[in-house]
Amino acid sequence: MPADPMPTERARELVRGGFDTHIHVEPDVIPRRVDDVTLAGLFAARGLAGFLLKSHYAPTAERAQVVGAVAPEGVRCLGSIALNASVGGLNPLAVEIAGREGARTVWLPTVDAANETAGRIDPPPRANLPAWAQLQQDLRARGMLAPPVEVVDEDGEVLPGLQQVLEVVADHGMLLATGHLSRDEIFAVVDAAVGRGVRDVVITHPDFPSQDLSIEDQLALARKGALLERCFVTFHTGKAPWERMVAGIRATGVENNVLSSDLGQRRNPPVEDGLPLMADRMLAAGFSEDEVRTVTVTNTRRVAGLEVLV
Repeated sequence: MPADPMPTERARELVRGGFDTHIHVEPDVIPRRVDDVTLAGLFAARGLAGFLLKSHYAPTAERAQVVGAVAPEGVRCLGSIALNASVGGLNPLAVEIAGREGARTVWLPTVDAANETAGRIDPPPRANLPAWAQLQQDLRARGMLAPPVEVVDEDGEVLPGLQQVLEVVADHGMLLATGHLSRDEIFAVVDAAVGRGVRDVVITHPDFPSQDLSIEDQLALARKGALLERCFVTFHTGKAPWERMVAGIRATGVENNVLSSDLGQRRNPPVEDGLPLMADRMLAAGFSEDEVRTVTVTNTRRVAGLEVLV
């Protein structure tokens, strides 16, 4: 395997105080590169403010509290819940419990989204599947793959179950992330979330193949108040070119974008290197240091619900 890329010291310094709002680490049903407690120490050593634990299959708010209790001073750990079949899909009770336990983010369906076919159809020969898609294929082979979690009806209107979920998200001041929904589902969900009083909405990796949002769509969503999330893994693994990230951020403005790593996979770089590696890509593309800090520090802390650094 090729050696992992190394961030520059300039990039490491620029992202100090940043928060990684999208990572996948152990313990998890999928083998990962690092565990959460060890990662807290690595983040402290790099001057990073913390991370949000994402699992496609299990809520992480309780786990985040345990990690936070042993993390070095200055490092926060936040939890989340992804509304896939393993938690009952659009389950407002599960979201309510997660909210009471301090979860920050509610992800709409990811692996079980109706739009996400990676685990539901036979992959091409020698396909390099993501770890979660491999797990979905295994569940499918064993007859355990659940039906897709629908969020809209046949007319494109959000389902009553989603309306209930949005009410709970708003009540607890949690952040809504759009997961692996399709373009039309994303627009319907964002409008419904804004209408229900959800304050913070993030469009999950708009450049990922199963989202593939045009610049025009991204601009429209930003005008509705949503942040556009650019994930390191999307570009590092070739699912979209780095030039697409650069073009998307330029077109929509740094104030409407947030960077995250989506790291933790064993074959990808260390989680703590994700934000600085993305910072290096932006610097190489001509973004200023202030612009880089906006998307790696100011907006990541906003997504995490932390105070903004001056």
